[in-house]
Amino acid sequence: MDRAGAELIVASPSNDRPLLPEAPAIHEVRLAVRAWLGAHPADAVTVALSGGADSAALTAAAVAETEAVHAVVVDHRLQSGSEVVAARAAEFARARGCATVMVVGVDVTGGGGLEAAARAARYRALDENRDDRTVLLGHTLDDQAETVLLGLGRGSGLRSIRGMAPFDPPWGRPLLGVRRDTTRRACDELGYRPYEDPHNTDDRFTRVRLRREVLPLLEDVLGGGVAEALARTAGQLQDDGHALDVWAGDLLATARREDDLLDTDTLAAAPAAVRRRALRSWLIDHTVTPNETMLRTVDDLVAAWRGQGPVAVGRGPRTGTRLVVSRRRGTLAVEYVDRAKVRATGSRR
Repeated sequence: MDRAGAELIVASPSNDRPLLPEAPAIHEVRLAVRAWLGAHPADAVTVALSGGADSAALTAAAVAETEAVHAVVVDHRLQSGSEVVAARAAEFARARGCATVMVVGVDVTGGGGLEAAARAARYRALDENRDDRTVLLGHTLDDQAETVLLGLGRGSGLRSIRGMAPFDPPWGRPLLGVRRDTTRRACDELGYRPYEDPHNTDDRFTRVRLRREVLPLLEDVLGGGVAEALARTAGQLQDDGHALDVWAGDLLATARREDDLLDTDTLAAAPAAVRRRALRSWLIDHTVTPNETMLRTVDDLVAAWRGQGPVAVGRGPRTGTRLVVSRRRGTLAVEYVDRAKVRATGSRR
């Protein structure tokens, strides 16, 4: 494999598509892909193929249900022989009838731990090589349940607890209603032995321990059905979250004044959950992605106003400056100020 970013593009050797076996597991996967495409039509898609059971079953089903599937295999190069694993996944994609197959090597660097760095590198490679197509990901119902549990344990709020969305452009997840053991059985029916990533059994990773220890214990204590219940909870919270997002968008539009100031009386009259969503969107518009502590501190300028000074939300363009949210004369503003001014406490309505 060449340096990071190198890629190998191989056209499918034939337009023939092998028929899927008339077997229950691959049929379930195919129906899930068909239902997803019914809600999000696409003639051609990109599929993220790792060579594991989930992405392999997804690839085979997608080929059967769409006009063209373009497979992208990301080689993280974290283990010896990773290029062999990637080549085998690419061969599977060609054999199943993908229109093109691309192998992309990446360097996994950055903070947040190995899991986060690998994920960032993978998504970046997929985004750069999707050619404006939707990317289908092999996340299953089990992955969704793990995501909800992680959000609950970390107190991450509704945005995390509601899990992964079936479609968050450009990312599509057709298999969120399919169990992981179904994709494994589907690979058996296809005669394909999926790659088993050693990281998926490495107890150093939190998600692995959830999968191998916490979820089985919950299943035992609660009498089964926990993964399905967590996935249902995610779906219900996605509906609730969507409604709150729409409400927050309306509130933000109503509260905006000239020069992108926000009217504090309008904001204060709204429920806290809606108001904070509106403030979060407003900050994101100003290239700030607030954490919960920052968001609540900004919200206090509206709902718990005691004459506080400006709230720092980012760095300024020059040394000694900060991006802040300030309240004055009944409005909120985002502006750059000297660092010393951030510590001031003399602002008044």
